[in-house]
Amino acid sequence: MCVHDSEQEMENLDSSNSRPWSSHCEMLHTQMDNFDKQPPAMCPANQADLRSSYPLESICEENVALEKRQSMLGDFIPKLRSGEWSDIGGRPHMEDTHVCIGNLAKTFGYDKLNEEVVSLYGVFDGHMGKAAAQYVRDHLPRIIVEDTDFPLNLEKVVMRSFKEVDAAFAKSCTLETSLSSGTTALTAMIFGRSLLVANAGDCRAVLSQRGKACEMSEDHRPCRPTEKERIESLGGSVNDGYLNGLLSVSRALGDWHLEGMKEMSGGGGPLSAKPELKLVTLSKEDEFLIIGSDGIWEVFTSQNAIDFARRRLQEHNDVKLCCKEVVEEAIKRGATDNLTVVVVSFHLERPPRPVVPKVKVKRSISAEGLQNLQCCLKNSNV
Repeated sequence: MCVHDSEQEMENLDSSNSRPWSSHCEMLHTQMDNFDKQPPAMCPANQADLRSSYPLESICEENVALEKRQSMLGDFIPKLRSGEWSDIGGRPHMEDTHVCIGNLAKTFGYDKLNEEVVSLYGVFDGHMGKAAAQYVRDHLPRIIVEDTDFPLNLEKVVMRSFKEVDAAFAKSCTLETSLSSGTTALTAMIFGRSLLVANAGDCRAVLSQRGKACEMSEDHRPCRPTEKERIESLGGSVNDGYLNGLLSVSRALGDWHLEGMKEMSGGGGPLSAKPELKLVTLSKEDEFLIIGSDGIWEVFTSQNAIDFARRRLQEHNDVKLCCKEVVEEAIKRGATDNLTVVVVSFHLERPPRPVVPKVKVKRSISAEGLQNLQCCLKNSNV
């Protein structure tokens, strides 16, 4: 829920130090397939005479980092399993929705991918009604597939598709009640070993790397420094943490009824539909991805959610049941918003349990202790 509610306080900004990757999927696959053929980055083959300008320690560290990365990637191929669960929570109406499409191209009749599969998962958290969330859920996947750059340049495709579906929603609304709704949107696309997360709003995606939480998105709150600067440069304002005193998010799709928020001409506005992207290459260390609406993150920290879900998967390895248990736990913790969780696992096996190394304790005795022991033994022989 993003609209100003006097009974609900805005949650604090949960900042992340992660930043989007600039390379796209085609480049990643080419680079990873040719890793073994390339010379070390610090020592180009045609610049051997410049090697002495780099400290020896740096060259060694670069080689070690490269070997470690190659070892982690290896021949890893994600084996996808997904589950989802939703609950109305403490709200009078359900405005969350989600999408899980294992084979995006096949679902929409796109036959140019040979054996490659592109999967799409997403959570959409509506406000002031469910029309915008449902429209984005139903139309965004097809717009992505029909883009001329799909699937070789997914970053550009997703960026354009978010903006296109936002504009299409405004044009398609025939009822004022529909036009007045909006939605946050977070999608995760998996193409081979590439994971691309696109976020506009306060849904969140968190990746489990051997149990360590890696945030794949950053909440778009108006008081976030970069968002506040962008908003004010476009004529907007941030009042008590709300965009123009109305919305607790700085990016969303829809909300075309709010004056001064968006411009149909494409000139931009303080409320942006442009998503922030993060692209990573999956390795065997990556276990699963959690995507949740903001109601989940009101009662779970990113690491806490990973810990909870990981324990459940270790127990029963049922992804859908894990989602149900996350939502039920959120309700127990006092969540009041709509709740939606999607979990995507990259392995068929359950996450490994931690191995506690056996610590060898050296047995020793002090001189005083040895003397006391000798006395006891001597007295016992008397």
